Amino acid sequence: MKVAVVGCTHAGTAAVKNIAALYPEVEITVYEKNDNVSFLSCGIALYVGGVAKDPNGLFYSSPNELTKLGANMKMKHEVLTIDTDKNILIAKNLETEEIFEDTFDKLIMTTGSWPVIPNIPGINQDNIVLCKNFYHANQIIEKAKQAKKIAVIGAGYIGVELVEAFEVYGKEVTFIDGEERILSKYLDAEYTDMIEAELINHGVNMALNQTVTCFEGENGKVAKVVTTKGEYEADLVILCVGFRPNTDLLKGQVDMLPNGAIKVNEYMQASKEQVFAAGDSCAIMYNPTKQHAYIPLATNAVRMGTLVAKNLTKPTSKYIGTQGTSGLHIYDYNMASTGLTETAAKHVNMNVKSIAIKENNRPEFMPTYEEVMLKVVYEVETNRIVGAQVISKADMTQSINTMSVCIQSEMTMEELAYVDFFFQPHFNKPMNILNQAGLQAMEK
Repeated sequence: MKVAVVGCTHAGTAAVKNIAALYPEVEITVYEKNDNVSFLSCGIALYVGGVAKDPNGLFYSSPNELTKLGANMKMKHEVLTIDTDKNILIAKNLETEEIFEDTFDKLIMTTGSWPVIPNIPGINQDNIVLCKNFYHANQIIEKAKQAKKIAVIGAGYIGVELVEAFEVYGKEVTFIDGEERILSKYLDAEYTDMIEAELINHGVNMALNQTVTCFEGENGKVAKVVTTKGEYEADLVILCVGFRPNTDLLKGQVDMLPNGAIKVNEYMQASKEQVFAAGDSCAIMYNPTKQHAYIPLATNAVRMGTLVAKNLTKPTSKYIGTQGTSGLHIYDYNMASTGLTETAAKHVNMNVKSIAIKENNRPEFMPTYEEVMLKVVYEVETNRIVGAQVISKADMTQSINTMSVCIQSEMTMEELAYVDFFFQPHFNKPMNILNQAGLQAMEK
C-alpha cells in the first residue's frame, strides 16, 4: 500500500510514527514544504521571551527520525495538485525546481493551517511579520532586538502571550484587536477583564474594539499602525489575527465547512474513503454543541493523526470528539477553559445557565492560599455541562481537564455535585470547588 502524507507538523508526525509502527510494510511518502517537522508553535512566545533557551527544544521529532522509521521524507517539496479520482498528485522539489508525479492508495491531508493575512494597505512592508512556524519565530526574535515599539494585532492566545513576552523584554507594546475584549473565544468577560487589567498594570497600551485600516512607513519599513480609532507608532508589527485551514488542494473534491476545513467522520475519513484528514486542516466533532467545528489545537492534531493510523486499513478506533480544552499562563495568573463560554453558548442559541464561584484554593488555616474563580456553564433543559473556566494565581488548571471529561461524558450538574474527589489541606478544601458548583446548581 502506498500512503502519501501531505504536511508534517503535529498530525502528520503522529500519523507517520503510528503507521510505521502498525504497518511496517506500508510505503509512506511525506511531502513537506519546510525543512523541519513537529514544530510546537505554542512555544514561540516562550522562545521570544527567553524562557525556552534552546529552539531545538520546540521540536519533538525530526525528518531523520521519521526516515529511520521507514518514511520517504521529501522535505522542501510542495504538492501542486491532487486528483482524488485518479489518486495522483503532482509535486515540486523547491530546491531543484523538478516537478514530478506520484500515486497513492491512501492520502493523508495534514496540511495544517496558515495565518489569516488581511488585505490592508501597507501590509507588505518590512517588519510586519506572521507568527506560525520556526522561521517566523527566528524572524521575530531578530527583528525584536532592534525594535522599541511593537504592535501585536490579534488578541487570541498567541497574541496575549507575545504581548507579555515583549513587555517583559522591555518593549513598548500596543495590543490591537477588533473585539471589545481579549480572548473572547475562550473566556467570559469577568475573566478577560482581570487579564486586561493585569496587562494595563504592566504598561501595555490596549487598543481594543478597533480595526486596522492601513500601515504607514518609510523606506519600506513600517512606522505606524492606523486604526478606526487612532494611530500607533510601531517599528515591528506581529500579525496574529487567526488561522484558516490550508486545504485548497482538495477544494471541490471533498466535503468542507465554509471556511475550507475538511469534514471527517469519526474514523478521520473525508467524504472520499481513501482520503484522511487530521489536525488544523479539518473540522472536528465539538461535543458541547454536537456539531462540526474548526478548533485548531496541537492536542487535537496529535490525537487525530494517531487515529488516522489506527483506521488506515479499516475503521477501528472512533474519534470521541473534543471540548477545545486549553490553558494559559500570563504574569501571575493561571487560567484554563473547556467547552462553551456563556457568551459563546448564547451565540449558538443554546439555552444555558452558569454557576460562578469565588473560593480560596485551600483552607484558611494554611499559611498561604489564593482566590479561585470558577465558572461552569450548563444546559437548562438537561443540566448537561457544556463549558467551564477557571483563573487563579494558584495553579487550578487541572480542574478544567476534569471538566473536559465531564463534558465528554455528558455529565450533569447533579452528578458533578457528588463526584468523589480527594481532600488534602495542601491542595484543596473538604468540599471540592467542582462539587460546590454542582451543589449550587441544584439549589437553583
